[in-house]
Amino acid sequence: MYTSLLYTVHDGVATITLNRPDVFNAFNNALSYELQEALQQVAADEAVRAVVLTGAGRAFCSGQDLKAAQGDEKSTFYDSLHQRYNPIIRAMRQLPKPIIGRLNGVAAGAGCSLALACDALIASTEASLIEVFINIGLVPDSGSSYFLPRLVGSLKAFELCTLGSKVTAAEALRLGMVNQVVPPEELDAAVAALAARYAAAPTKSIGLIKQMLNKAGAASLDEMLDYEADCQQIAGESHDYQEGVTAFSEKRKPVFRGE
Repeated sequence: MYTSLLYTVHDGVATITLNRPDVFNAFNNALSYELQEALQQVAADEAVRAVVLTGAGRAFCSGQDLKAAQGDEKSTFYDSLHQRYNPIIRAMRQLPKPIIGRLNGVAAGAGCSLALACDALIASTEASLIEVFINIGLVPDSGSSYFLPRLVGSLKAFELCTLGSKVTAAEALRLGMVNQVVPPEELDAAVAALAARYAAAPTKSIGLIKQMLNKAGAASLDEMLDYEADCQQIAGESHDYQEGVTAFSEKRKPVFRGE
């Protein structure tokens, strides 16, 4: 079904692997549209309760494939972003399921944006992030101007974007850009452990929390208090809430169904 990425589902976890390792998983038209389709597939599959997003080979994603872009002279930056990249970022943030970024190597340009759009990031010590746009006279896109200052503050975001500085995994952890850093040989186990935990969690509640945090960045306290009440009502009517209360009363571990 896919030619530029790999898609598998196991034990409630969908793994999407960008699969152009010869160009460090750089985006061409095929990969960008296939990633949109894969995210739609994840959203439609009720059996999927968590997502792992990663890259094949030594890189996570090196951003736009510049050679491929040069061969597409009819496309404008405006059209490319609205048709190829922005739908990916919107789909990731609107997906009511957690997305774990498995940061196995460099995440540059739009690849950095893709990483920052994840809900959680576990990085190898060999990974790095870089807002490389300035190095070819461009500006951050694909959500970087939104995510980065919220993670590291406006001063640091300006520095990283205007100097194109590479951020090592250790520095990314210190800045709050990733959740965890592990040696390369421990990356798969760390990602699998977190994915399994999310796959067994109350998915509807996680989806609501994700919506709440998305909204909080541009909302007032009064708006969030009202929105919390709305979301809590939805969560309180879920099967998993009833299971959680019952399990608490019966002094056992809850078995959530994600509904």
